Amino acid sequence: MINVVSINSSICNSQFLLIAKLYFMLQKNVLIVISILMMSFFGCKNASKEQNSPSDVQFIKDKMVQEVQKELLEKHGSDYEFRIEKGVQQVANFWRESDGSGEEFRKFCKENFIADQEELDLVFKKISNKTEILRGNFHQIAVRLMEPLHLDRGPIHKIDHMFAQYDASAHLKQDFFENRIAFYTLLNFPHYSLEKKNELADEWTREEWAYARMGDMYTSRVPADLLQKKSKTLTESGSYIDSYNIYMGNLVDEEGNTYFPEDLRLITHWGLRDELKSNYKVDNGLEKQEMIYQVMLDIINQDIPQGVINSDKYQWNPYADKLFEDGQEKEFQKEPDTRYEMLLNNFKAVKAIDPYQPYKDTYIKRAFAGGMEMPKEEVEKLFIDFVSSEQVRKAGKLIKKRLGRDLQPFDIWYNGFTGNQSVSEEKLDDILNNKYPDRKAFEADLPNILKKLGFTSEKAKYIASKVTVDPSRGAGHAWGAEMKSDVAHLRTRIGKDGMDYKGYNIAVHEFGHNVEQTITLQDVDYYMLNGVPNTAFTEAIAFLFQARDLELMGMEEGGSNKQDMVALSNLWSAYEIMGVSLVDMNVWEWMYNNPDASKKELHEAVVRIAKEIWNKYYADVFGVKDSPILAVYSHMVTSPLYLSAYPVGILIHFQIEQYIQDKNLAKEISRMLENGRVTPQHWMKKGVGENLSNKPLLKAADKAIENLK
Repeated sequence: MINVVSINSSICNSQFLLIAKLYFMLQKNVLIVISILMMSFFGCKNASKEQNSPSDVQFIKDKMVQEVQKELLEKHGSDYEFRIEKGVQQVANFWRESDGSGEEFRKFCKENFIADQEELDLVFKKISNKTEILRGNFHQIAVRLMEPLHLDRGPIHKIDHMFAQYDASAHLKQDFFENRIAFYTLLNFPHYSLEKKNELADEWTREEWAYARMGDMYTSRVPADLLQKKSKTLTESGSYIDSYNIYMGNLVDEEGNTYFPEDLRLITHWGLRDELKSNYKVDNGLEKQEMIYQVMLDIINQDIPQGVINSDKYQWNPYADKLFEDGQEKEFQKEPDTRYEMLLNNFKAVKAIDPYQPYKDTYIKRAFAGGMEMPKEEVEKLFIDFVSSEQVRKAGKLIKKRLGRDLQPFDIWYNGFTGNQSVSEEKLDDILNNKYPDRKAFEADLPNILKKLGFTSEKAKYIASKVTVDPSRGAGHAWGAEMKSDVAHLRTRIGKDGMDYKGYNIAVHEFGHNVEQTITLQDVDYYMLNGVPNTAFTEAIAFLFQARDLELMGMEEGGSNKQDMVALSNLWSAYEIMGVSLVDMNVWEWMYNNPDASKKELHEAVVRIAKEIWNKYYADVFGVKDSPILAVYSHMVTSPLYLSAYPVGILIHFQIEQYIQDKNLAKEISRMLENGRVTPQHWMKKGVGENLSNKPLLKAADKAIENLK
């Protein structure tokens, strides 16, 4: 990692040599080069400056704030009282001794408060435009520097990790406080609390919403070295998971039997989960599922041999914890709590930022009330009410009857609520291998996929032109653009024989993300409103696409009970991922209560919490106690507190599905997405005419269970 803040001048000189080399690589995009040069200039300029510490917070005292507010009110009048009081207080919240004296603070506020509406509009447009330039180009830098880690293009070198850990935009906010662009924005564009946004949501015009989002730009002043450390830490944990593959053909049972193809390599947890789901109603399906479940338990408990991670050197019996090489048993070392070390490092990296957050002083608050704009208590209640419901207990009994056996913990991934699908997954693999032999073939078919979903030929061609398909190292992901001239990236795994059904299902999901990312960037009326309220909404759109994967192949699931099956499938999926999310939330609460814990102590806490959540909400359904399976999700390691987006996304998805049943999908989705990044409840009311709730899904599931009796 290059830590620009703490490096000396000789390293700054070497950085400029690096920039010169990068120039020839990036000369087709001058803005990127300019952005890098700006970053280097400010980074070297700041290298000799002392970092702000938490003790610097609130340098400007309340008395001075009140005096300046009074002076501005006397000058401009009471019509500006709200903006003056908010603006001056916001500047004071982030003004440090290094920014100037109290008198300089007073002078800045008096000279830069904008009362004239035309000038304010002009400034708003200029900041919006320049924000798009900066965000867009820094985003392109990140995409390119991360390519060796994200894309399946050969071995990863140590230097690839070093560049990927580097965040070129880490100094941007710091620079903007120092050159006072941030203070200028804070003075003239109020930041509203979530409660206030929801209170005023229906009254605001689109422009007022955009102004409010500009007020959200500077809600913290975090030292750049902490942002760099956070970027490095999250990159390391992501790389750890991206390389966490299990060679399934090397797994053996007590009798030495193997059940999986020799060349099957699955990433945890996504690949293992999807393979488990695919083995209902197939030969040796239960044996395969039990073996995958045991592998998952060994990963959670860190009983997995270090030597089998991303290696096909050994055969491994996960039941007996035995390792073999060329038929001979070998001693081995277990993975040394690396999974929990990564999680702990993530916690420490984001907790170090807490003192610089005046509005939300814990990562938990920033993730929920901040990022999701849904308080944690609200989300938690939504989930607990759902997983405690009578409907999931009835569904569990129905699944037990359909399987003809007692439920096992891995049946949280039961996928039998489907319509009349007559084509096996093996046949689907054959069809897709031929249709999409490589990423270029899938990319070329994107316009046709969109037309099948109801988009016009012109719109389908336009959206597809803004998406590029890349070969992914991991299970796959979508990465949207940050400026209109850029493209979104769809990363997916395609094997040497072409795309299989699992990869296709994920790719369709990720394409849903790309469509959302493109529409909300290109078609939303204000750049400051681009995007969706939170990640749950983009997950909902992705689910909408993923649910139609067979339909897009011309193999739509049918049957008179299709709607009932859809409701129950959503119910069971939500039940599973809500439990996972509750574990995630409780683990973060535990880490905040035990900030000095070791990785071993965290390991023990995660397993204990997973079992507690299981016993409270799942054991009575499955008839099995003390399973830690809810702790298997890789998101806990790579994406701090992201998991809650999935169950909230399922609820949103279901409400959207109900709303568009008799409507044109493409037209309605485009209309909804053009609402942009307003608050979740306001988006839902504008989009489907009702608040976000778990009641529609529970009600539909109740009806479905009665119909299927």
